[in-house]
Amino acid sequence: MKYINTLKEGDRGTETYLCKKKSQGISKTGKAFESLTLCDKTGTIDAKIWDVDSEGISDYDELDFITVTGDITSWNGALQFNIKRLRKANAGEFEIADYIPASKKDVGVMWDDLMKLINSVKAPYMRTLLNRYFVEDKEFIDVFKAHSAAKSVHHGFTGGLLEHTLSVATNCDYFSRQYPFLDRDLLITASIFHDIGKVRELSDFPRNDYTDEGQLLGHIYVGANMVDRAIDEISDFPEVKRKELIHCILSHHGELEFGSPKKPAIAEAIALSFADNIDAKMETIYEALENVDENNLTWQGFNRLLDSNIRRTGKI
Repeated sequence: MKYINTLKEGDRGTETYLCKKKSQGISKTGKAFESLTLCDKTGTIDAKIWDVDSEGISDYDELDFITVTGDITSWNGALQFNIKRLRKANAGEFEIADYIPASKKDVGVMWDDLMKLINSVKAPYMRTLLNRYFVEDKEFIDVFKAHSAAKSVHHGFTGGLLEHTLSVATNCDYFSRQYPFLDRDLLITASIFHDIGKVRELSDFPRNDYTDEGQLLGHIYVGANMVDRAIDEISDFPEVKRKELIHCILSHHGELEFGSPKKPAIAEAIALSFADNIDAKMETIYEALENVDENNLTWQGFNRLLDSNIRRTGKI
């Protein structure tokens, strides 16, 4: 199998990919064509069927595994698969694991580390709240472990939400030691809950796309609401801590233009926003340079998410 991240302009051949999206269009000459998004565990590529009536094009649907024959071209600076022949792949012709991107880290180990942080929270009402989701709700636990943290930005793979949450919580644990005036229980709890809304903002793999709830409300509001409703069922939860915890979740993107309805206004919210930003940016640059040879110091071009031209660090 030739993975998508290894394809280059001029390649031609026959490969099997997952059809993530499918749509119809009309060319400038009035001829019907089809646009596809093909994917495997390494990424996605735009594809086109220009001759939809060809005998070599069989029926297929979104989320089918399809075997395609064609050429790799470039359009507007991006690779494109021009499909000449297409058929549904037969069972046994593909391994599902090749098409679902997954965390390189052990999910069991990450979960154990997250539970250690949860168990380190001393305030009983915070522990009760954390336990409602991360100990007692088995359905939620299964979804959380398998979910991605993003559609495409960073941690966009199964286990990505757990990996990102653990990294942010670990950063916050460090901040609480470095800056002991911080309310550690509030900060750790907020860090573990900060992206909880993504289990409802994004659909499961292989689609991994925005749900209707995600498009209309977004994970920040959804997550804050999930936590707020759970607090309603905890009679001894202090009202001031409810407001501070919800504020941390609402403000964790740091700036209004980044999607937060509030800017951080307490120390723990500031710490959480930085912890989240650190992990998101470090994972973004890691993913951007992951497949660049370690001796290649060529500038890789402007990265919109990092707002900078980037390259690898030199090795001596």
